[in-house]
Amino acid sequence: MSPAAPTEPQTDPLARLAELPGVPAAVAGVREAVDAVYKHRVMRRRSPEVSSEAALRGARASAALAGADWALEEVRRRSDFGGEPEARTVGAALRTTAEATESLGVWRGSPLRVLARLHLVAAGGPTGGAEGERIGRPRLAGEPVDEPGLDALPPAPGVEEVAARLDALAGLVVAGSSAPALITASVVHGELVALRPFASHNGLVARAAARLVLVGGGLDPKAVAPVEVGHAEQGVESYLAALDGYLAGTRAGVAGWIAHCARAAELGARESVAVCEALQRGAA
Repeated sequence: MSPAAPTEPQTDPLARLAELPGVPAAVAGVREAVDAVYKHRVMRRRSPEVSSEAALRGARASAALAGADWALEEVRRRSDFGGEPEARTVGAALRTTAEATESLGVWRGSPLRVLARLHLVAAGGPTGGAEGERIGRPRLAGEPVDEPGLDALPPAPGVEEVAARLDALAGLVVAGSSAPALITASVVHGELVALRPFASHNGLVARAAARLVLVGGGLDPKAVAPVEVGHAEQGVESYLAALDGYLAGTRAGVAGWIAHCARAAELGARESVAVCEALQRGAA
């Protein structure tokens, strides 16, 4: 089971996380920040433009966390994301962010299917050879994780533990929770990074899945608050340190990770308020 989940049986294990110190205030702060975007007058007429810009900025930020920190205008300008590793990472982030939105209808009923699809899309689709066999499915015994951006974290668990915890995570998603979407998204994000179930692209998949939860859970139904931007703005070191706290499984570590995700969501919402202001001025 997730290190974030309580060990005693209960019907809604995520709900208890809402009571951890500092979490209620973090949840309230996110709600207020996201509401500020939705209340902006630009959202009445131009919400699709705000959503599109949020997706682009979120993908750019997710790629930055994976080691490809490109300027936004470079991402906007480029059409070819093949070739060098950083370009492939940016392309993978763009594809995965877009796929998350398309997967909303499937997620609650079949989260493992969606995760496999997100990995397939991130990796660029089916390919031949041994590498192609690892795409779109959890790694098997003996298969390494090739993800330098997450090397600072403790090693990923073995495949048997991964399988058990993935099933438990899927069960939580299917069962639903009374916990705020922020908490569910934080646990989904943290678990996927902790497990690193795929041979590559786990960070991109985890961040896309967290976005999916925030949208599908009703916190950000129009996907206008790119939480990935907030994670990147807080810095890679801070991101990894917060994840390390989650992996430790202590109350303080889990609460700290949720608070970090909350701050990321607030910063993402603030980014979109700035986008709304720019659209209102005719500058974007």
